[in-house]
Amino acid sequence: MSCPTTWGVRAIAGSLVVASAIALLATSAAEALQVKITPSNPKLGDTLWVVAQYDNPTISSTPQVSLGKQTAQTFLIGPNQFRALLPTTPLDKPGTITIQVTGGGETKQVAVKLGNRTFPTQSIWLSGKGSDGTDYEFDRVDAFKKLVTPEKFWNGRFRRPNQGPITSGYGIRRYYNGVFAKDYYHRGVDYAGSHGSPVIAPAPGRVALVGRVAQGFKLHGNTIGLDHGQGVTSIYLHLSRINVKEGDFVQAGQAIGAVGATGAVTGPHLHWGLYVNGMSVDPAPWRDQGFE
Repeated sequence: MSCPTTWGVRAIAGSLVVASAIALLATSAAEALQVKITPSNPKLGDTLWVVAQYDNPTISSTPQVSLGKQTAQTFLIGPNQFRALLPTTPLDKPGTITIQVTGGGETKQVAVKLGNRTFPTQSIWLSGKGSDGTDYEFDRVDAFKKLVTPEKFWNGRFRRPNQGPITSGYGIRRYYNGVFAKDYYHRGVDYAGSHGSPVIAPAPGRVALVGRVAQGFKLHGNTIGLDHGQGVTSIYLHLSRINVKEGDFVQAGQAIGAVGATGAVTGPHLHWGLYVNGMSVDPAPWRDQGFE
């Protein structure tokens, strides 16, 4: 039996080093993308915060985040760290959902259990045609809800926009004349503030929508829409007074208008709606816990 030469031993050792290096690189590449989703136990109406981070500092490409057919724009929030917001609503199906994150040549699929939630129901009996909105107001409101500006204006918890008691919460389902409205849910929170009581901005933002009854806002009444940045918007309906104009930048706590009874209402109140990437989400977590 022949013994290996010195050159042969070195060649074998060199091959092992190269193989080990390749294996290490493959392992590092496979684990380069880390994904964290908050809250850990979401329920219908919650906003999902998807944070993707590259452990490899040489990777800087923006990851893509999607849930089914829904794709959310992703924003840089730190070194090699990105965040996307995914809204859920009362119309979604509870159960296991799969969030897909692709970046740095890697794709991760994260399973999240979306918990069920019981929303109150109301029965409403209507006679006659009722109050219809105008194409003008619907077009303007729809365009406002689709805003996804790159700047992030909010920071931490949202404030309560009015001090009146809550009379209708988010997500209420309704029967109209005994027929269940499958695609309807209350897209906001109603505050029964007194007529003329102040409505404040719950977070910093730019005034992106001002609509008035005189301009055709028959259903929404006098309306203000705030753009808080990165797909987060909020809307304020049925106002008696508007203190701001489009393009103004407002700070949290600043009075932007006053409670009224304009539009299709039965009495004075403020309807506050919060939207993420065009979908109405529950404002409570934003108000109670807050997100950075």
